[in-house]
Amino acid sequence: MRAYIRRAVVPAVVLSVALVAGCSSGDKSADAAPKQEPASEVPIDPADLPSQAPSSSAPAAPVLKIGETGEFETGETDEYGENFKVTSKMSVKVDEAKYVTPAEIDTTNKPTQGQFVKLTLTLKNVGQAPADVMLYGMLKWENADHAAQDATTLEGVGDGPTLDTTYKPGQAVTGSVVLDVAAKGGKVSYGGTDDPEAEAAFVVELPTS
Repeated sequence: MRAYIRRAVVPAVVLSVALVAGCSSGDKSADAAPKQEPASEVPIDPADLPSQAPSSSAPAAPVLKIGETGEFETGETDEYGENFKVTSKMSVKVDEAKYVTPAEIDTTNKPTQGQFVKLTLTLKNVGQAPADVMLYGMLKWENADHAAQDATTLEGVGDGPTLDTTYKPGQAVTGSVVLDVAAKGGKVSYGGTDDPEAEAAFVVELPTS
């Protein structure tokens, strides 16, 4: 009877070893499966990235103090007001900025904003084609406390050469405009440019006294 029991145990052990071997074989096949790349390592197609708006190609407007000279471009656009093309170039020199009273400019009108300032400029065509300049209605004043506002007036018209004209290459004019500003200091911007991407053609920093 004992001999029979020993013969029966042997096949059971063999079966147990076979089952264990089968499990090990299954684990190896699982380990052999191809690994997936982490999401962070997957290459990104540049075409899938959001496009950025192109920056303005207009040159920065020169910011000038008394006695300084800068240049600005003049040109034209197409019939739709787009595709600005430079045709010529102007230089501008800030000769003087003087705060004046109504009596000093021979007027009885008082400044609406608070203060008259007589701004004297020298404009010259340094380009290769005629250029039109129109300051009236195109000059805005602002400071840290006041938003931009129209500063042009009709005061002083007829007193000396007019700056608003067509300049042929090499031609220059020195003249003055009287501006109405809210306070001393701040800056005056000339927005008479056809370039839709330019905020101003040139900027003048006014003295505080």
